[in-house]
Amino acid sequence: MAGIKLHGNALSTAASRVLAALYEKEVEFELVPIDMIAGEHKKESFLALNPFGQVPAFEDGDLQLFESRAITQYIAREYASKGTPLIFPDSKKMAILSVWAEVEAHTFDPPASKLKDELAMKPFLGLATDFAVVEEFEAKLGKILDVYETRLGQSKYLGGDCFSLADLHHLPIIHYLMRTQAKKLFECRPNVSAWVADITARPAWKKVVAMRAY
Repeated sequence: MAGIKLHGNALSTAASRVLAALYEKEVEFELVPIDMIAGEHKKESFLALNPFGQVPAFEDGDLQLFESRAITQYIAREYASKGTPLIFPDSKKMAILSVWAEVEAHTFDPPASKLKDELAMKPFLGLATDFAVVEEFEAKLGKILDVYETRLGQSKYLGGDCFSLADLHHLPIIHYLMRTQAKKLFECRPNVSAWVADITARPAWKKVVAMRAY
């Protein structure tokens, strides 16, 4: 049986999400580098794996997947006996985890990604940051993190007392934002700050960071 292949690169937040899950689960995989600057993600060979032309694409034997959060869920379930348990067998605990995973995808990620683009990616690409946009989205993210501050005062992690996919999915965006002025949004909230320090110190995530050029 063919092994796991992840098509993408560590600079991609979506690909980094999957890399973190693979390292947490301690499963062997092959990273197939995709040069997005050269447009490799728009070539026919890649579109056969992800018809939307976005990284990552994922293969496990004859199974092909795209969309990073769907891939991490598959990894967590298929390799449940290995590495870190990223999901919960208890249905009620899993329901809470799922709520916060949805919050990350639909509430946290949109403003956080906008800030990442303005404060991290534009400078990296030599483009000018729009600070009016930054001010707008810092305010939006701040209100969301107020909710996180309350939640993290009730449990150590978003999904409960154990690290899970609900926390892992935040890591790539947080990595970028903590290298910008937006880090103040996390550092001024004690519970959020402690959570960020905890999840970013995980050995699996450090392996992902070591693969990144930025």
